[in-house]
Amino acid sequence: MKNESNNWLGRLRSLTTLFTHKRTVKSARITYQVVWNLSLLFLIVLFIGGAFASGVGAGYFASLVKNEPIRPYENMKKDIYNYEETSELYFANDEYLGTLRTDLEREEVQLKDVSQFLIDAVVATEDEYFYDHNGVVPKAIMRALFQEFTNASVQTGGSTLTQQLIKNQILTNEVSFERKAKEILLALRLEKFFEKEEILEAYLNVSTFGRNSSGRNIAGVQTAAKGIFGVNAKDLSLPQAAFIAGLPQSPFGYTPFTRKGELKETLEPGLTRMKTVLQRMHDKGAITKDEYETAIAYDVTKDFIPAKSSSIEKYPWLTYEIEDRAVDILAKVLAEKDGYEENDLNENKELKEEYLTLANRNLRQNGYKIHSTIDKNIYDAMQKAKDEYPYYGPDKPQLKKDPETDENITVSEPVEVGAILIENHTGKILSFVGGRDHSREQLNHATNSFRQNGSTMKPLLVYAPAIELGKASPGTVLPDVALKLDPTNPEPWPSNYDLKYSGMVSARYALTKSYNVPTVKLYKDIIDYRPAAYLEKMGFTSLHKHDYTNLSTSIGSLVEGVTVEENTNAFATFANNGKFVDAYLIDKIVDSNGEIIFEHETKEVDVFTPQTAYLTIDMMRDVIKSGTAASIKNRLKFQTDWAGKTGTGNEFIDSWFVATNPNVTFGIWTGYDTPKSLKASTGELTYSLRTNYLWVDLINAAYDQNPELIDPDEPFKMPGGIVKRSYCAISGLLPSAVCERAGLVETDIFNMKYAPTETDSSLIEGKFVRVGDKKYLAMESTPDEFAEYGLILNPDFIKNIIGKDFPDPGQLIPKRDRWSRILAPHDKIVENGQVPDPPTITANGNIISWTQHPERDVIGYRIYNSNWEVVGIVKAGSPLNVSVGNGTYFVVAVDIDGQESSASNMVVLGQITTPTNEDNPIDDPEDVIDILDPILNRP
Repeated sequence: MKNESNNWLGRLRSLTTLFTHKRTVKSARITYQVVWNLSLLFLIVLFIGGAFASGVGAGYFASLVKNEPIRPYENMKKDIYNYEETSELYFANDEYLGTLRTDLEREEVQLKDVSQFLIDAVVATEDEYFYDHNGVVPKAIMRALFQEFTNASVQTGGSTLTQQLIKNQILTNEVSFERKAKEILLALRLEKFFEKEEILEAYLNVSTFGRNSSGRNIAGVQTAAKGIFGVNAKDLSLPQAAFIAGLPQSPFGYTPFTRKGELKETLEPGLTRMKTVLQRMHDKGAITKDEYETAIAYDVTKDFIPAKSSSIEKYPWLTYEIEDRAVDILAKVLAEKDGYEENDLNENKELKEEYLTLANRNLRQNGYKIHSTIDKNIYDAMQKAKDEYPYYGPDKPQLKKDPETDENITVSEPVEVGAILIENHTGKILSFVGGRDHSREQLNHATNSFRQNGSTMKPLLVYAPAIELGKASPGTVLPDVALKLDPTNPEPWPSNYDLKYSGMVSARYALTKSYNVPTVKLYKDIIDYRPAAYLEKMGFTSLHKHDYTNLSTSIGSLVEGVTVEENTNAFATFANNGKFVDAYLIDKIVDSNGEIIFEHETKEVDVFTPQTAYLTIDMMRDVIKSGTAASIKNRLKFQTDWAGKTGTGNEFIDSWFVATNPNVTFGIWTGYDTPKSLKASTGELTYSLRTNYLWVDLINAAYDQNPELIDPDEPFKMPGGIVKRSYCAISGLLPSAVCERAGLVETDIFNMKYAPTETDSSLIEGKFVRVGDKKYLAMESTPDEFAEYGLILNPDFIKNIIGKDFPDPGQLIPKRDRWSRILAPHDKIVENGQVPDPPTITANGNIISWTQHPERDVIGYRIYNSNWEVVGIVKAGSPLNVSVGNGTYFVVAVDIDGQESSASNMVVLGQITTPTNEDNPIDDPEDVIDILDPILNRP
């Protein structure tokens, strides 16, 4: 042990001697100086190189961003928050309908309304240093510089949330270092201007999250929460939040849904990503171990919601209609902001198209809330009633082009329908039926289909304007006879739907029964006043020049046609005391900041006086009471004060019924898209009944949902200035004593300004004669035995009402009992100034007969016996024979002036007995001849 100690001490002394040796110390000093100098030189070179590299890097960075403008706060704020947000659609009363059709659905949400789980999950996953950095992480910048100098492939991973927001909202997805440099610069600037919470909120609204359960592309956490789990963003559970937070890295790779809205067969990528998010949340301390383990074990797939039908799928006609109208409104709003007026857009097609395009883009990007007037319950009920209606009529074949092969193919075309319900005093469109099947035909038959409106035109264009002009009243008498009102047509025109005529009828009755002839006759009388201008005031938008001059316009034959909305809206004018209120469907539009940028204002247009409106309403009441719409009464679930009009288009290709009550107006059209007759085979309901019954089913459905609206308690109120007057049913004037004796006095209501003041002179009392089946006025000299006494239409009246050339004035007399005493005389018989030729008679048994006299002025015949005693008369219009007893007879003809012909040939009937006369006996037959000779040859 002692020896070992001595050895260790010896070695220590040797080492000490080495370090203290002069030569060794000198060598060490030299080595130290060399190492120090080299180290110092390396540090200097390193510092200079670093400074040079930094300068070069900074210079290069500056060169990359030299063209990037310095963005002020306001500009950056606008850019950051300028993300597309889907506009929302609403029924009336703020009831949610759905979203506007768009390629990307997004609903904005504030940070305070986002689950803290989701906020923590996004930060932990996408940017763990979010709350610490100033927009960028330095090591990411160094990595980018290194990649550029080494010509390595550019990678953009590792961006902060701020940088991702800049890339999405201000820059593009271009993969370049220049874009990355700008991204860094703008991220630093954004962090200077905005709070972390503002940046995070914008990011959560901007990011894309794949697809929702209906297969539509979505962006923003609120849309993702609703579209994947059916909850709001603030109500997300931890596993749900983790699943959504994992989606932005690969939205369409991790999304659980396909384009068709079906669950993917493999959900593992998204679930694995969710677990990664949970792990990072736990590692960062955002959740506890228990929360982590519970969330990991949770089966989040059971929270995926099934596919929901979009507003377009469930309410296609309504969604598109709201969209179209909203674009039109927004275009006007934007144009007005730029100093243009609506007329400027209407007169400049290019300008209008420019603003429509701008409005369309804004509507899909800016998250408007569009509130409609549609009552959801009534709308749904009407669609159900429409789908269940069994009496549309037959499908009919139609030749069409196959869009794929361009060949002609025969398809089966169904009867279509368009209907609309409008609130009178506001103009709100409460509901409509756009068609039977949107997947087959997308045309909205209620708002965009222009069709001939048939007889529903009559109150709008003829009767109401004529009443307004003082040219007609409900009691005005009109001729329903075979008139030739078209100068280009040699045949009578128009005809009535039943191809019959009813003689003289009141305007009320003509409208009730929907007669065409009296309507066109009245229209011809007022056409110089341009009554089509009233249609303009009532919202008809497609009138052409010829619609103002064609007589056929009065019965609904338009150049282009009218929509169900326009036609129905016009009828509401009568319910509004003669004021037109334009129908509308968009109540208001609210922007994403809650500011109302448009709100509808109801405006009234004076069209008719209240007196005209009420008189027309009262006439149309009879259409439902006893006219062409009487079939609806027993099918309605309720009874209210309805007034309406049916209509049929030319050749039965359109069928209409429009009716109004004090609250609402409801109109319907049915027909084929390719015009063809609605008539069906024998045994089926007529086309008009099918239309009327469908009208009833739809309005009954509306009544079930809102009885107070559809069935008002009060009837239409009669305005002042309406009086009740008796009038003569022949002329419409005050009744004369003759008219009263004829039993032709009627009573109706009138505008006091235009009530009749003249007394009727259309009837006269006098003699007439019959010739064949015609009646003629007698002369003063006409023998009374050949004339009849009665009530006769004044020839001057006839000439005034139908013209002097009308061939058959007898058509004026209605075929009704109380008119049987009235005579409509034909032209007067002109006496030819000559004594009639004698007739030739024959005998058969006790019957003497002869033929019709060839002269027109012969009005009858006298039968004489041998004593020149008149034994009978026969009028020219009666059977030309007479039954007599035994004896000798002859006949003479009598003309209208009372002149007799010479005697006809003589006929002897039966055995002649010679009278006994003792003072003057006749014993020789020759004496008989002597006696008769002067009789037979009497001039």
